[in-house]
Amino acid sequence: MTSTLGFALLGLLARQPRSGYDIAAQLERGVGPFWHARHSQIYPELARLQVDALVDFEVVEQHDRPAKKVYSITDAGRVALADWVVSPPGQAAIRSELTLRAYSIWLADPRRAAAMLREQERIHREQLAHYEGDRQRLERSPGLADPRTPEFATYATLRRGIGYESELAEWCAWLAAELEPAAEQIEP
Repeated sequence: MTSTLGFALLGLLARQPRSGYDIAAQLERGVGPFWHARHSQIYPELARLQVDALVDFEVVEQHDRPAKKVYSITDAGRVALADWVVSPPGQAAIRSELTLRAYSIWLADPRRAAAMLREQERIHREQLAHYEGDRQRLERSPGLADPRTPEFATYATLRRGIGYESELAEWCAWLAAELEPAAEQIEP
């Protein structure tokens, strides 16, 4: 049975053949905010996908470096990916360390807690600005109007990232603003 990581890899390979290194780099850029994987997870998963005949590879010789494997999705891999995309997702386990910290924030020094939250707000606003720049570039893409293109799917994912970062930045700002009056009541 193919894992969620396996389907993430198939989704990348459906767009174009890639080496394991290129897959890892694209995971960081393309779906990094929503799906992370380490190199140590990617290569064993590619091997499983190959055993299941969902991907294949060719060895590409390089001039000054060792040869590399370039993976591509097979027809069976495309069918499996298309079936997975429309199957009901499992219940998402939400694991947010920041939210977990907020659950016990009443125990913290309000100054330090507010400062930490303002820093988190800044980080999420920076990521939001990055996504907005990506959105503006992507909106000029000719394939964007067709939901059957990779550009449209990238745009849909990007819109989710924009919503996520926006909401999280606003939540951090709200929580910091709630803590700041308590911080002012504490003597320096």
